[in-house]
Amino acid sequence: MMQGIAAAAPAIAMLGAFACAGGGGYLIATGRDRKRGTLMLVMAAVLVANVLIWTM
Repeated sequence: MMQGIAAAAPAIAMLGAFACAGGGGYLIATGRDRKRGTLMLVMAAVLVANVLIWTM
């Protein structure tokens, strides 16, 4: 099984995914920078997919 930092990596990645999703949604909703907002949402999706792969 995972030990040390490897056990905490999925939790840290999920925190990052939530932060990126929130920030990206904010950027898109306010119209400040739609391109960066979209990229942040894509990055959040990639982080979630990585966590799903790590935990299986």
